[in-house]
Amino acid sequence: MASPRRYNRGVPDPAYDTLLSQTDAGVLTITLNRPEALNALNSAMRLELLAAVKGAGRDAAVRAIVITGAGRGFCSGADLRGGSGEREFRRVLTREYNPLIEAIRLVPKPVVASVNGVAAGAGVSLAFAADLVVAAADARFVPAFNRIALVPDSGLTRTLVRALGRHRALEILLGERELNADQAHDAGLVAAVVPSDRLAEVTRALALRLASGPTGAIGLTKRLVNAAENADLTESLAVEAALQEVAGRSADHAEGVAAFTEKREPEFGGR
Repeated sequence: MASPRRYNRGVPDPAYDTLLSQTDAGVLTITLNRPEALNALNSAMRLELLAAVKGAGRDAAVRAIVITGAGRGFCSGADLRGGSGEREFRRVLTREYNPLIEAIRLVPKPVVASVNGVAAGAGVSLAFAADLVVAAADARFVPAFNRIALVPDSGLTRTLVRALGRHRALEILLGERELNADQAHDAGLVAAVVPSDRLAEVTRALALRLASGPTGAIGLTKRLVNAAENADLTESLAVEAALQEVAGRSADHAEGVAAFTEKREPEFGGR
């Protein structure tokens, strides 16, 4: 597995073979960088992306994460030309895809997927694993698993059932339906749809807003939302109370109260 990298502030990281990474103003932008293959996920990219997300979780200078794709598409899914190793399905999913999806969901920092062009197969799973999705107007979400006689993976069934309900999820997955950006937005899967030439600008503005916010509390909110997906009411109430105690004792909370009292904008430090 690729080892975590120390990010050069504002400079593309040359250490990865399949990614570009750049940290500026607290925002780490990870760009899938196999444009000739529509950023298909080969083993190297999966492991490097996992290392990048985990490394960002440990780096205090990173306060928000953006994942996007180079070239004309976000991610075309698994690299079907990746050789026999790609057909060791359980091993590859267990060791590479599933840890990546879990890392994105569990990293205590906001993750934004900035979707340009097509997201297909596991590329859809990757995009919807993020906390917020910003899509270009020409973006398309194509599950595609049924077309090659496979089942959805990398968390996609769970994501679609919780977002859309059983019947709509099956309509998309069994009907081989692709969703355009507006349809994904109407379904609640995408936070914003923007003109293609403004995707990077709008995504960065959102990421900067998140990075300047109380990122400690944002991380705790992610934990609550993750827990609430499966918990009953009593469990949700108990977790909320426990994490509110943590948030209420933070420096950011004290700063937020002081700023409110003094009628000024808060300056959060993520602590």
